[in-house]
Amino acid sequence: MSNPDRIPVIVAIGQINDRPDDPAEALDSLGLMAAALRLADDDGGGGWLTDLDALSTVDQISCPELTDIAAALAARLGATPRIVETTEMPHGDSPIRLLNLAANRIGRGEIRSMAVVGAEVLRSVAKRAAASGTRPGDLLRANPKRRVHPYRRAFGLLAPTDMYPLYENASRHAWGQSLAEGQAETGAIWAQMAAVAAANPNAWLRNGASATDIVTPSASNRPIAHPYTKLMVANASVNQGAGFIVASLAEARRRGLPEDRLIHIGHGAGANEPYELLERADFTGSVSMQTVLTRTLSANRISAAELAHIELYSCFPIVPKLARRSLDWPLERPVTVFGGLTFGGAPVANYMSHAVASMVELLRGTSDSGLLYANGGIVTTNHAIVLSGAPLAARFPQEDQAQALADAARGPVPALAEDHVGPVTVESWTVFYDRDAQPSRGIVVARTAEGSRTLAEVPASDTSLIAALTDGSIDPVGQSGRIAIDNGRRRFAF
Repeated sequence: MSNPDRIPVIVAIGQINDRPDDPAEALDSLGLMAAALRLADDDGGGGWLTDLDALSTVDQISCPELTDIAAALAARLGATPRIVETTEMPHGDSPIRLLNLAANRIGRGEIRSMAVVGAEVLRSVAKRAAASGTRPGDLLRANPKRRVHPYRRAFGLLAPTDMYPLYENASRHAWGQSLAEGQAETGAIWAQMAAVAAANPNAWLRNGASATDIVTPSASNRPIAHPYTKLMVANASVNQGAGFIVASLAEARRRGLPEDRLIHIGHGAGANEPYELLERADFTGSVSMQTVLTRTLSANRISAAELAHIELYSCFPIVPKLARRSLDWPLERPVTVFGGLTFGGAPVANYMSHAVASMVELLRGTSDSGLLYANGGIVTTNHAIVLSGAPLAARFPQEDQAQALADAARGPVPALAEDHVGPVTVESWTVFYDRDAQPSRGIVVARTAEGSRTLAEVPASDTSLIAALTDGSIDPVGQSGRIAIDNGRRRFAF
């Protein structure tokens, strides 16, 4: 018989949105984390926070002055856990990685309970800047923890907004989709997310949006980086916090929690792509994502068709597009339980804590199962896990071999030809837009005849080439072109 001291379950959840009219009255990230865990403590019947064995916080960027936030949070809660930690980077897979860590710690008998929490207040940061007549610095783009290849930096490929379109455009070509067909798929997925958010009292944007609203540029839906509009990308201008408490089944029973409120944790899997974008084999998939999703389902002896609910990370459309193809997930079924990072809200690395909370709410009192897939960086860090309202056959601690399998399946990486001039073939591309919805420049990733990878720009002044890249009249990927030096800049032309 299984030992209930070694069976992990989610016993409590809490999430909060903070929307004060006066930015001065807003909570900071620490305050939101404390509020979310107090709500979780109430949800779990009380008494958990002062008796935690471990407290894990998701790295936040809104309040850089909070340098030891986990210890400060423990003190504010009156908690004295043996383990107090914060993730190293604000990667979107952090809550699922920490959930998996909690399950394995309980499986090894190291702890009886662990709280996971995170929060961001970028809405307050923006409001305070506006009130002072300035614009906030782009905290996502300027994160000092982000490592950037000098060659990529020279072309302004810094933030996720700059780089995910490269995956979108290359993958659309690989799937044989026209621009219109790719946008239609995005519109269908995102409209479903808007509908889920509209029905979720914890989501940030609850007005809904049609597929046409989402894919059509407008005054309120400006283009960001082709082919993405504002309603297709993560909405980080939120004040949101969420957390959950994991405990052993024995501890939950000792505290008298009803069995139908306990959510059983299945096996998880995690694997990373090479950190540097330019050191990826291609931009048409993620071996790590594919391996993580396949391993998670097989380890839990469940098929995607048997899942009642799913959360596929949705910072940018290409991520759930890739994931749903890995799972053969039908287009007509929603890919979120919370509302997605556009409409549910995108508190940087802590979105998936909200997804965990929403999944728990749906699974309580059922025998259903749900899959949570999270992504951080540029499809860089990937984690997935299964939850269920009924006991699972999972045994902890688990041995996760996903990284080794992904590494073995990964293709060769092209060499960089930073100074190449002459003929090339387009591998991928995007066009950036300014806040007035005007093209600011294009970026082309190309391959030389020898297969090396190189970068070049398209200036906004080359209106005919910008139009050819964006109007859907041709598919630029695979087209022949040439790179030349113009006033010291590397310029691309067909």
